[in-house]
Amino acid sequence: MQILMGIGIFLVTFAAPAIGAFSPPGDWYQAINKPSWNPPAWIFGPVWSALYLMMATAAFLVWQKDGWSRAMNAYVVQLIFNAAWTPLFFGAQRIDWACTCIIALWFAILITILCFWKVNKVAAWLMVPYLGWVSFATVLNAALWVMNR
Repeated sequence: MQILMGIGIFLVTFAAPAIGAFSPPGDWYQAINKPSWNPPAWIFGPVWSALYLMMATAAFLVWQKDGWSRAMNAYVVQLIFNAAWTPLFFGAQRIDWACTCIIALWFAILITILCFWKVNKVAAWLMVPYLGWVSFATVLNAALWVMNR
C-alpha cells in the first residue's frame, strides 16, 4: 500500500507540470520585455525537476506519518495553484492573472510548510527551496507584468 501511495503522490505531483506542457512559452514569451536578471530558459527544467522531486518526497513523508490530513489537503491546494500558473501565463498570456495566481501559490506553499512542520520537520524543510524559488518567480512575474503592460 505504501509503495502504491508513494507512486500516486509522485504521479499527482508531476501532473502539475505536465498540465503546463499544453501551454508552452512560444513566440509570445520570446517577444515580451524581460528584466536583465531573467534566468536563461535552460535553467527552469532542472530547477523545477528538483523541486517537484523534493515536493513529492515531502508529501510522501507526511502521508506516511499522518495519512490523508489537513497537511495533505494544503499540499493539494498549492499543487492546484502551481498547475494553474503556466496555462494562465503562457496559455492565456495573462501576466496579471498569473501574478495573482503565483501570489496565492506563495501563501499556499507557506501554509503547506507550516502544516508539514507539525507532522514531519524534514518534509517541511524539503518544501523551503520551493518557497524560495516561487518567491523569486513571484518577483519576476511582477516585473514582467510591469514591463509589459
